[in-house]
Amino acid sequence: MSDEVHDGGCQCGAVRYRVKGPLRGVINCHCTMCQRLHGSAGAHSKAKKASISILEDRGLKWYATSERARRGFCGECSSTLFWEPVGQDATGIVAGTLDQPTGLKTIGHIFVGEKPDFYELTDDVPQFEGSSDGKLEGDYL
Repeated sequence: MSDEVHDGGCQCGAVRYRVKGPLRGVINCHCTMCQRLHGSAGAHSKAKKASISILEDRGLKWYATSERARRGFCGECSSTLFWEPVGQDATGIVAGTLDQPTGLKTIGHIFVGEKPDFYELTDDVPQFEGSSDGKLEGDYL
């Protein structure tokens, strides 16, 4: 495990967490579910479950968004915080909830086939019509 430590949390402070160890680079998800949850694309990092400690959980709630995953959010301020896929030993972390500086870089775009029409992707990181299916570094940690 690396010496990296990253803290983060929701808008109101009712959820705070710490990640001890590496974070995956940011993947921007353009799926319709992320659009509804975030108002646009969802920017997600990821870490091993064992690396994440919840420091304050009074607002933490979980919602099963599908049979494949659940999402963690703050029940007090509604901040979206986590995406936890079933069967993986890792949790997606909404990158905007991490305290700055993160040192992270965007490494890809997924579900660009569902991207809304009100923005364009103009960077040169890899794009995938759907899932990246493990083709991006750290997809499955």
